[in-house]
Amino acid sequence: MVGGPGFLKPRDDDDDVLPFKIDRTDIVEVSQTTFIYNRNPGLSLEAHRRKLPVSRVKDSLLYLLENHQIVVVVGETGCGKSTQLPQYLMEAGYAATKMIGVTEPRRVAATTLATRVAEEQNCPLGTTVGYSIRFDENFSREATKIKFVTEGILIRELMGDPLLNNYSVLILDEVHERTAQIDIIMGLLKKVIKRRRDLKLVISSATVDAEYIRDFFNRGLEKKKVSPATILSVEGRTYSVDVHYLTSPCPDYVKGCVETVLKIHQREAQGDILVFLTGMDEVDSCVNMLEEYSQKDRGNKHGLKLEVLPMYGALSPNRQLRVFRPAQRGFRKVVVATNIAETSVTIDGIVHVVDSCYVKQAWFNSDTYNDSLIISEVSQASAEQRAGRAGRTAPGKCYRLCREEDFLALPLNTPPELQRTDLCLAILQLKALGIDNVVRFEFPSAPPARNLICAMELLFALGAIDEAGNLTKPLGENMAELPIAPTLSKMLLVSGEMGCSKEIATIVAMLQVENVFAQGRSDKVKVLKRQFEVEEGDFLTLLNVFYSFEKGGMKKNWCNANGLRYKALKRANQLREQLLKTMSRFKVEMVTTRDSDTILKCIVSGLFPNAAYLHPSGEYKSIRGDIPLKVHPTSVLFTEKRPQYLVYNEINHTKHVYMRDVTSIDPVWLEVLAPHFYEKRRRESNIF
Repeated sequence: MVGGPGFLKPRDDDDDVLPFKIDRTDIVEVSQTTFIYNRNPGLSLEAHRRKLPVSRVKDSLLYLLENHQIVVVVGETGCGKSTQLPQYLMEAGYAATKMIGVTEPRRVAATTLATRVAEEQNCPLGTTVGYSIRFDENFSREATKIKFVTEGILIRELMGDPLLNNYSVLILDEVHERTAQIDIIMGLLKKVIKRRRDLKLVISSATVDAEYIRDFFNRGLEKKKVSPATILSVEGRTYSVDVHYLTSPCPDYVKGCVETVLKIHQREAQGDILVFLTGMDEVDSCVNMLEEYSQKDRGNKHGLKLEVLPMYGALSPNRQLRVFRPAQRGFRKVVVATNIAETSVTIDGIVHVVDSCYVKQAWFNSDTYNDSLIISEVSQASAEQRAGRAGRTAPGKCYRLCREEDFLALPLNTPPELQRTDLCLAILQLKALGIDNVVRFEFPSAPPARNLICAMELLFALGAIDEAGNLTKPLGENMAELPIAPTLSKMLLVSGEMGCSKEIATIVAMLQVENVFAQGRSDKVKVLKRQFEVEEGDFLTLLNVFYSFEKGGMKKNWCNANGLRYKALKRANQLREQLLKTMSRFKVEMVTTRDSDTILKCIVSGLFPNAAYLHPSGEYKSIRGDIPLKVHPTSVLFTEKRPQYLVYNEINHTKHVYMRDVTSIDPVWLEVLAPHFYEKRRRESNIF
């Protein structure tokens, strides 16, 4: 569908011939709301707030909340919903005795929005305005009136306080993303509001699925002639966004994005550029190519040079915040991002958007019992969200790397996450909240029955639920509290019994950060990485890296000299400390070992569903499902000498199906540690 643009021809200033076909679309213009650095120092914060489109509906919102328990607010991302609505409610007295909670799908959104609102309230972050995200919180239980939280944190709060008695109003932000957690939250809140008539809900969405959400909350109340939910629409001033399409497909959308950026840079006099790609590897590849150009660039004909910045979830918070700063004088900012920049955060100054028209999504494979990360076409609704990133303060342009007829053939909306991903963690959380009959739970969009069955089977195999479908004590209950995959939480919780709790906590923490090794394909980088490699595989290699980091004094210079990313390792150390505290709270014995087999057995106790064997044909296949698999090229085990059996942490789909984070194992461990999941059968190839 998509390809590299040999379409962008340099033109003279008076040349009106455009390289794309154009579809002129009116996009709602909204002012920047979540940036940290105000690009217009002459505009006061109060004046900035009054200019936002959402300020026009303040009175309407308060009126509707007086008469309805639930208000669905529809407006483009950036119109001020996330920052202004909680402040309007606080000013109206809703935070007099209880807090106003605001949920966000991403950690970076929760922290940047909390920072912005604290700035507008002229208070230190953590006092009147605070936030709580996984492994990090900055709020006061006595003083905080507006609290930004991730969706996972709110679910954990529901476990401790099912009626959410600490909140007077909950604002569910960016609901149009339809994450698994927000669907669970909406299903739970439909029950909660029946018991707590004083709890108000404000549900904000940037797309037109508001009627579906309103009808979900009103469903079942038709006979009582009660409508607790209503809709409020936010209209904004309009700046046009020119949408450009390719005239012919191109084979490589990453290179296509690079070429498009360079030609925009040569032709356009002003405006920053935002590029959408699918994942961290593609973002880094694109950034490297653009930086190579920028090092040789003496400036375009307008006197501008490129300042290239990546943006994805695995970046440290400080590096993520760099994209919000204005470009230096004489530079044009180019932000290369995943879909993290599609919603939730608005980057000031973006005029040009380059859309690869692809996205990386998790899809559940019932044969392998895994979510597979698959690169697929973006939906039309998501593409419109991406286009809306341009033209916030002036007319903008969006360059879609596909033909117009291909774009019109794309699906209209992205499927809800609950309908396409692993449901294990969702079921654990629901059962911990007292929802015993998950099948009859009222989801906004019901998940496939096959996915539910697979999740129940896997949780039973992990020992999280018993034959009656109830949470086991204490294992299942503790697994439900941990905000990580059930396979990893099982490893953590049994590590004390198996005698390797500190090692497993270290490995799990290292798995939560991406790429502890410095990027690069040079021989020097490979040699530096090789000094840490362990023949058993990636898990023990990560353990070796962390222990070496500790021995090196956790110094940045040491990391630079050994080809490691200092910030990633510092983050892993913070996560490790949090995990060890949590394990102590769960009374997991703190022990350590030097026996690699003990550690590997513990890994198998949790990751046994993710087992593969070397087929006589020379390729790996999953033991359950016989799915063809390949070891990822970045793995320690990507060698000519390949182990007969291994387990992996996750699967990635590109041209092939790759296993990431793999380690060799003894197949006997599968029989011993998971006899209820595997049975030994004799075949010609002598496999399970």
